[in-house]
Amino acid sequence: MTKLTVIHQGAGDFIVNGDLSFATIGAKTLKSFDFSGITKQICIDLKGVASCDSAGLALMIEWIKYARQHRLHIVFKNIPEQLLNLAKLSGLDKTTHFAMQANADVDDESSPYIETI
Repeated sequence: MTKLTVIHQGAGDFIVNGDLSFATIGAKTLKSFDFSGITKQICIDLKGVASCDSAGLALMIEWIKYARQHRLHIVFKNIPEQLLNLAKLSGLDKTTHFAMQANADVDDESSPYIETI
């Protein structure tokens, strides 16, 4: 298990490193990521995610809900294939949040992203 860390790069950019799993995500994790007041544009890069499970997908959904509630624009980059597969199993791959990256070339860092308003 690799500890979950979210590094704020400034100007609303974040990099997620470690595991997105039940072992690393808890209520304290959700409360610690307050994106409001930072900027109206949030970019979360998941390229540093080592492994994930459905808790990682649930965290992404919570971030999307938070963004909607606070009228923020959220973008996910480099979503691990494991998370995309979980989204497909739950039917979330049909939503705009996951459909764009599911059809993108995952190796091309310039194109794979998901956004919501």
